[in-house]
Amino acid sequence: MATMTVERFAESVAAALGDRLVALLLYGSAARGTHVAGRSDVNTLLICDAVDEALFAGLEPAVRDWGRAGHPAPLILTEREWRTSADAFPIEYEDIREAHRVLAGRDPWRGVTVQREHLRDQLEHELMGKLVRLRQAYAALRGDPKQLARVIVGSAAGFFTMLRATLRLAGKTPPVPPDALVREAGALMGFAPERLAALEAHARGEGQLKLAPGDPLPLAYLAAVAHTAEFVNRLA
Repeated sequence: MATMTVERFAESVAAALGDRLVALLLYGSAARGTHVAGRSDVNTLLICDAVDEALFAGLEPAVRDWGRAGHPAPLILTEREWRTSADAFPIEYEDIREAHRVLAGRDPWRGVTVQREHLRDQLEHELMGKLVRLRQAYAALRGDPKQLARVIVGSAAGFFTMLRATLRLAGKTPPVPPDALVREAGALMGFAPERLAALEAHARGEGQLKLAPGDPLPLAYLAAVAHTAEFVNRLA
């Protein structure tokens, strides 16, 4: 797999777009310091003046090389969309604001605010959606531990994002390490963090999550999501 650093990607994007680039941000685990090589994505967000065919054509070489290095293409928003979408993506905005690095362009946060009620409403919606989908998966895959483990692993990063958002909503600063995050969230929201030890170890890069038949982790994970959703529902 080809090697391309995030700095080199930023240089290529900046050279391709020139004045059209408003900001290129690194966010997620790579900015938070919890990135696990070969397992975590390197997430970027591109904010530009407008989105048109010329923009995509200019980005194509940089994005192609970035993709060959194993990384996803950046999320792309116009500056106007960025400034008017905090109400649509309050969880994501607050998570990016808390852990990001400006790779190119200027800091885009001036004047961008997230309203508490928007954050609570999105959290309740996302948590309940995740809960019913996970219950559906458990009903279908209860007898297939390998597939069930894949579903849990695939949903865990989103759940950890929601735990951070819920802690912020409760007026707390979320810890960075996954084990500390799960401990603090469990203590506040009423689920048993020690029962998710195998999942948070996976998030730290300590081996692959494997489930044995009748493994208690899936039900503990469902309980953690349910308790978090109930906690958010009680918050005004």
